[in-house]
Amino acid sequence: MVEEQELLVSVDQYSKAGIHIGTKFKAKHMADFIYKVKPDGLVIMNLQKIDERLRIATDMMARYAPEDIIVIGKRENSWKPLKLFSKLSGITVYPGRYAPGTLTNLALKDFTEFKLMVVVDAWLEKNAIADAKKTGIPIIGLCDTNNNSNDLDLVVPCNNKGRKSLGLVFWILAREYMQKRGLLEKGKELSIPLDEFYED
Repeated sequence: MVEEQELLVSVDQYSKAGIHIGTKFKAKHMADFIYKVKPDGLVIMNLQKIDERLRIATDMMARYAPEDIIVIGKRENSWKPLKLFSKLSGITVYPGRYAPGTLTNLALKDFTEFKLMVVVDAWLEKNAIADAKKTGIPIIGLCDTNNNSNDLDLVVPCNNKGRKSLGLVFWILAREYMQKRGLLEKGKELSIPLDEFYED
């Protein structure tokens, strides 16, 4: 087991949020991130690999200014965490429906240019991913064990359906991104506590 001091948050925090609890289906692309399969068929992801990928994701995100990143989350459990993440980091989020063409159709009044996309669920956000592919921007995707990772530049394995899991993911992304960009002093906590990231 990985030493707790090496992790972004404690094993206990990860476990309580259920960040490692997958589905009963294993997509072949997710095999490297699987720790074990429980007797009931539920797939458990490797916490160390989740932590490693969250670090890589924040390193990647930190190369871009807040106005250059877009985060898409159609899944309702992601809406509150996304809004709080945006409030802290200044990054543009689309909680709910993403209008196809937002990144590609100059005639749309909502047309915007970004340099990096993050999606909560690669299957639900397939329209946004298609737009990102057309514009050539990199895509980071949160992926559960049943997700297909085609067209993603970076997979972050995690429970991308659970309220607490998504809250913890976006709390970590906000803290790490802000620290790496110099928007939050190392060792300082975010002004919005983790509990508030958990959708009611």
